[in-house]
Amino acid sequence: MKYRELGRTGLNVSEICLGTMTWGEQNTESDGHAQMDMALEHGVNFFDTSEMYAVPPRAETQGRTEEIIGTWFQARKNRDKVILATKVAGRSPMTWLRNDGSGTEQSPAQIREAVEKSLKRLQTDYIDLYQLHWPDRPMRLFGGLGYQHSEGETHAIENILGTLGELVSEGKVRYVGLSNETPWGLSKMLAMADADPKLIRMASIQNPYNLLNRTFEVGLAELAIREDCGLLAYSPLGFGALTGKYLDGPPPEGSRMALFPSFQRHFKPNGVKATRAYVDLANRHGIDPAVMALAFVNAQPFLTSNIIGATTLTQLETNLSAEQTVLSDEVLEEIERIHLDNPNPAP
Repeated sequence: MKYRELGRTGLNVSEICLGTMTWGEQNTESDGHAQMDMALEHGVNFFDTSEMYAVPPRAETQGRTEEIIGTWFQARKNRDKVILATKVAGRSPMTWLRNDGSGTEQSPAQIREAVEKSLKRLQTDYIDLYQLHWPDRPMRLFGGLGYQHSEGETHAIENILGTLGELVSEGKVRYVGLSNETPWGLSKMLAMADADPKLIRMASIQNPYNLLNRTFEVGLAELAIREDCGLLAYSPLGFGALTGKYLDGPPPEGSRMALFPSFQRHFKPNGVKATRAYVDLANRHGIDPAVMALAFVNAQPFLTSNIIGATTLTQLETNLSAEQTVLSDEVLEEIERIHLDNPNPAP
């Protein structure tokens, strides 16, 4: 397993990060424990979760993923072997996350409430990387190109950074990061932290990145490299699309698209066309399509860690094997040709 530094923290995290969002919905507690055991055996020392998980978010399953990680820590007595990342929700109408029944926001009080609840569920007294799951300010989220300005209530960035800094000082959080953020948001927070030693500096940014969505390259890649704030790439298989399993016939029984058919971001006509081209390319070169897609993400210079998720141990083992796969120049050139013909069909 290769390891990369998390921002400027001095922490080295595995190039592969174990994603957990299916635990408590598609996966049981024992499934989650087995996946963590396998990942740790393969050298993965970095796990990512969220207060909101399992996905899709529901009051009935909220927090269950963190609880599963917590029972694993308790059973294995190995908290020190894992660099653990979780997240606090941004502004949303998810009333079940907060004690007062309000929607979520990133106010100092709500951030503190979220941290305390996560610590309890995770059965730990510290979080290694605490991330803002999405911006508190009103903006387009989770799909689509182009900035759409909207005025609305938001908490001042300096108050958010100040609260996170207090949590670091108190030892409840070690480092902080962003998720689903824009170039403006990332650069603003980095500049503020660099100018004021009382404000905490972001160590990473967790955004989508895969063969169907390479928009991170446009405005964020240079920032990630020059500012030592690397990408934690989520959805590297495009909701499973890039495995090729959804191309022909109905979705496999028990798969995400069989269970949650409303998630159509990666399955529009242009996305399906591009997916077929990538899968055909992998097959021509004798590579598992999932492995090719993951190896492409692993090869990016702006990457800190690639967040893989699986619902079976067989899938997890396949995904882990991508860490040892180096794509040939020929394959990479063909990927670029497909990308130019089908640019970002699932942003």
